[in-house]
Formats: sequence, C-alpha cells, structure tokens
Amino acid sequence: MIRGWTAVYLRELFILRRRLTKLVPSWSVSPLLYLIAFGCAVGKHMDVGGHSYLEFLLPGLVAMSSMTQAFAIASEINIARFYWHIFDEFQAAPISHLAYVMGEVAAGMTRALLAGLVILILGACFGVVLSYTPLFWLAFLLNSLIFASLAVGCAMHVKSHADQALVTNFVITPMAFLGGTFFPLARLPLWGQKILGLLPLTHASHAIRAAAFAEPPSPPDYLVLAGVGTACFLFAFLSVDRAKS
Repeated sequence: MIRGWTAVYLRELFILRRRLTKLVPSWSVSPLLYLIAFGCAVGKHMDVGGHSYLEFLLPGLVAMSSMTQAFAIASEINIARFYWHIFDEFQAAPISHLAYVMGEVAAGMTRALLAGLVILILGACFGVVLSYTPLFWLAFLLNSLIFASLAVGCAMHVKSHADQALVTNFVITPMAFLGGTFFPLARLPLWGQKILGLLPLTHASHAIRAAAFAEPPSPPDYLVLAGVGTACFLFAFLSVDRAKS
C-alpha cells in the first residue's frame, strides 16, 4: 500500500512542479490584495485584542489558504477523471482505494502548505512576523486534512465542473469569509457566534491565530479539527470505494 499511495502522490507532485511557476503568482494575488486593502488601508489604525489588524489578519489568511488550496485538489481530480480517465486507470491498477485517497489527500495538503508559506513570506514583507510553533503547523495541517479529504470525496460525486463550482460557491467561499478570517467572531451576536462555531475553519482560524500570538492553545479546537478531519477522510474513502469506473 505504501507504494500505491506514493505513486498517486508523486504523480500529483510532478504536475504541481510543472505548474509551480504559474501557481505561486496565483497564490500570491488574493492574499496580497487582502493585506493591502484590509490590512494597510482599512485596518491601518485598527487594534484587535492588543494586536494590529495586519497581525490579526495574517493567521486568518493562512487558515483560509489552507482550506481553499487543499480543496483545489478536487479540480485536478475532476480533470483527471473527465478528460484523461486517470481514475479509471487507478481502479484497474493494483492500488487500493485507501492508497488512492491517501495520495490525493497528501497532494492537497502539500498544495496548501506551499500556499501557506507564500502568505507567510508576503506577511514578512509587510513586517508581520509571528510565532510559528509546532501547534501553529498542527492546526494548519489538520485544517488542510479536512478540506483535502472533503475535496476527494466531493470529486467522486460531482458530474461536471459546474457541479464543482456550485460546491465552491455555496460551501468554500462563504466559509472563507465567515470563519473568523477577517473579523473577530466576538463582535457578532451570540446566535451568530454559535452558528459560525460549527464551521471547521472557525476552529482552525482560532487555533492558528492563538499559536501565532503565542497564546495558550484551546484543546477543543484541535479536537474538533481532528474529529472532522477523520470524518472527512472516511467520507473520501467511502466515496472512492463506491465510485463507478
């Protein structure tokens, strides 16, 4: 099985390496705009919990990027399924479904990690350097695991790129703006805080931000991320296992 998931993962890495010169600029554009528009312009004189708004914003952008870029592996899977029929070849090959899921999820997490590093470099260019402890990266990777697994599962169910766009528009995009990325949830009404507290990105943003500020970690955040990540990975495995060739 080790050889199987490694083969899937290496295939995605080869594709990623060929596109890296185009992907890095694309990963930079949105965070750069957010840092300039929200961090420097709108939030220039704003203080959030004793930190500048730029310091507050950067961990949120990292959390958001780990979600969007991990989920982006779904597009690669769809292209491979619909046009190249690579998924059919994987089903015919002596590779278990678990190995396939592991390889694709690892590829999605790798994309997220690289995109996150781009944001941290951009943040450093703006003079924002925070505490990047093991807890910071643990929250980052758990969040990436959730959305990479969700991407693999969803890719097995959608029938076209239009279906994939619907998932992105109605699930990923709203979560990106409402998951504690751009504003502290404490400023919302209590009912709003409770609803948004159900989103995994909310827990990821809180955990990543707390670690970046060297604050005591909140174990429930990590437990929620680990639990949702396990559930999403199981969803991905069951979806691949039931997919028709």
